[in-house]
Amino acid sequence: MNPVEGALVKRLDLIAELTDEDREALAALPITLRSVEAGADIVEEGQRIRDCCLLLSGFTHRYRTLIEGKRQIIAFHVPGDIPDLHSLHINVMDHSFAATVNCELAFIPHEAIWQLCTERPAVAAALWRETLIDGSIFREWIVGLGRRTGLQRTAHLLCEMAMRLRAMGHSDGLRYHLPLTQNVLADALGLTVVTVNRVLQELRQADYVERERSRMTIHNWPALARLAEFDGGYLHMRQPPNMSVEMRPEDAI
Repeated sequence: MNPVEGALVKRLDLIAELTDEDREALAALPITLRSVEAGADIVEEGQRIRDCCLLLSGFTHRYRTLIEGKRQIIAFHVPGDIPDLHSLHINVMDHSFAATVNCELAFIPHEAIWQLCTERPAVAAALWRETLIDGSIFREWIVGLGRRTGLQRTAHLLCEMAMRLRAMGHSDGLRYHLPLTQNVLADALGLTVVTVNRVLQELRQADYVERERSRMTIHNWPALARLAEFDGGYLHMRQPPNMSVEMRPEDAI
């Protein structure tokens, strides 16, 4: 399967109505494949870029670093996301974008995306909707950082990642791969590593979740969602996955 068809088309189908012709046009986009090692910057703050990056496998994150060296992670991305889609309009990065783990990426020239948007209005609308959803996720993170407790923030992030990965077929029910170290979680949640460790232990002792290395298992989705005050509506999926039941093994990828 074409890499774009397997990732980007699947992602856009979650949030917009596309025709078969739209999907074929997306799959025909010119791409340059690239592997990036964990921890390496894909794009640095202040860099001028001329293409958009499609995440094919792995995890990435966006971040800002303060003068004294403190880092704030402002977003995580899963396969199918285009983390720098906004660069079509703002082509000088105001933050950095890095590989959280080893990643496979596809780079699509801006010119090709602009031409496709001109020729396929439904695709242009879908990409615009994708950027709006990105903003919706930012707003939810701001609320969490400003008003939720450390326990609630952590629970909310675990719920969000579970729903996003399940929607894209990258989890088998409420078990999913979450290759985020406690340092990375701390920088995303605005907490210390000590606090992250403590809240994860609290969630485990309450039998809400269990984490074994990079494998996260949610034992009690309703309770975890209540604790986090999680409502996946801000992800704006056309048909959100049912998180209250397990997927059948044959449904998982």
